[in-house]
Amino acid sequence: MKHWILAAVCLVSLAGCSSEYIITTTDGQMLTSDGKPELDKKTGMLEFEDSEGRMQQIPQSSVKQMLER
Repeated sequence: MKHWILAAVCLVSLAGCSSEYIITTTDGQMLTSDGKPELDKKTGMLEFEDSEGRMQQIPQSSVKQMLER
């Protein structure tokens, strides 16, 4: 019975985790996002929440690479 409870606790804790992404820009900056960045198709801007909880936007054309961490 204890194994079942441990498995359930692990599953619930993993469900709350979000991925962190590293965004490298064409001018060499490295930005960290909390969660997967989303593209606003109307504006062409990549929107993401930074590690301090602030919403950020950068032009998609400025993104060189995006890696999940």
